[in-house]
Amino acid sequence: MRNFDLAPLYRSAIGFDRLFNALEAGQSQGNGGYPPYNVELVDENYYRIAIAVAGFAEDELDITTHDNLLTVRGAHQRESAEKTYLYQGIAERNFERKFQLAEHIQIKGAKLENGLLYIDLERVVPETLKPRKIEIK
Repeated sequence: MRNFDLAPLYRSAIGFDRLFNALEAGQSQGNGGYPPYNVELVDENYYRIAIAVAGFAEDELDITTHDNLLTVRGAHQRESAEKTYLYQGIAERNFERKFQLAEHIQIKGAKLENGLLYIDLERVVPETLKPRKIEIK
């Protein structure tokens, strides 16, 4: 992945600090792309994030949101006996994946199905921000 220098934009863009910080955070995610995920546009105001979490039980997954930051964590509970693998191709490591959410995005629910964690999101725009028609008298 390419790294872009956003420093010149700081001089001419006022009030976009959060946006630039989010872009830089996205460039430096150190999890190596694990676990893989999809972001799907279901409808104009509905989104779905699908994260491949094969091998994780519901009680080993944690979904939190704070200040427009969605964090998904997976932590395996420690097993008492160590396993001896002849070949290990399935990643069983713990993870933390973060998603920066836009304004007015609400989390509607989450479900674990066939090794995929689905998180449903909805954009709810307040009435005060929607366009309104002004009647001419």
